[in-house]
Amino acid sequence: MKIASYNVENLFDLETSGYEYPEFIPNTNANWNAKTYKIKLKNIARVITDINADVIALQEIESMQALKDLRFTLKQNGLYYQYYTLADSKNTNIKVALLSKIPFVYSKDLSVNASYSYRDILETKFNINGKELYVFVNHWKSKSGPESKRIESAKALLKRIKTLGEDKNIILLGDFNSDYQENVKFLRKREHNDTDGKTGINHVLKSIKQTQKAQSTHYEEGNFYNLWYDTDPELRYSYIYKKNKETLDNILISQSLLEKKNIYYMPNSMHSYKTDYLFKKEKIYGWKISKKVPRKHKGEGYSDHLPIIADFTIQN
Repeated sequence: MKIASYNVENLFDLETSGYEYPEFIPNTNANWNAKTYKIKLKNIARVITDINADVIALQEIESMQALKDLRFTLKQNGLYYQYYTLADSKNTNIKVALLSKIPFVYSKDLSVNASYSYRDILETKFNINGKELYVFVNHWKSKSGPESKRIESAKALLKRIKTLGEDKNIILLGDFNSDYQENVKFLRKREHNDTDGKTGINHVLKSIKQTQKAQSTHYEEGNFYNLWYDTDPELRYSYIYKKNKETLDNILISQSLLEKKNIYYMPNSMHSYKTDYLFKKEKIYGWKISKKVPRKHKGEGYSDHLPIIADFTIQN
């Protein structure tokens, strides 16, 4: 079973809801129209088709219409995701979603906070060959905000996990806007550190102890294992900011998925998708919008993030 996550960078539809960024209001001088929308859909669908995951988490989807349009474009490519869901209970301008070839038992939104500065988390439960699997799609507050905002999302997530039981098969993935070593890196960025050095991804989700390759990792009750530790250090990135390689996107798994029982992570399978066409002049080939005002869509590029992928084994 191949699991992936991809921040598709602002996939807005062509309907005016009132929540759009100015440059995504349809049919204005910003050049967001049927032509550029079709290019964006085609480009993102190319990436997802090439990955061909069984389940893929998506971030920065504006609406169910945008998700359905992407799904239709994928179907034209020969990739059919019969099952799909979107965290749609809050009118934030971008949301998280999930496409799956595998049916799920239920899907529901997990509210972090009533404030619109917090995006809902998407919880989906699968039952595969009689084995339960929970997948949580995340998109935490960006680095424009301090670490306390990301901790808020982490605490909401952990509260729900404790209700389910930490011994369950659980995958946390998405854009956490956090490095796998956020506790080390953000100490140099004092504007983010309003939490006395505590981080959501490392301390709340307890991913700070297990820093070895998956095959060498010892069981740590209640902890989540960040799969970036199962890749070579020089390959650990899904985002590039000012020439610095970062891991804003993460996949974390519960301890049961490290044990070779009914469902488990396949060691050495975690990676970001680094195909040539996703780069341009050593930069990730993100969706291009002119910097001059008024900002205009150029009708080229993919996303400013790379997809991340991991494989899992399901035993009969």
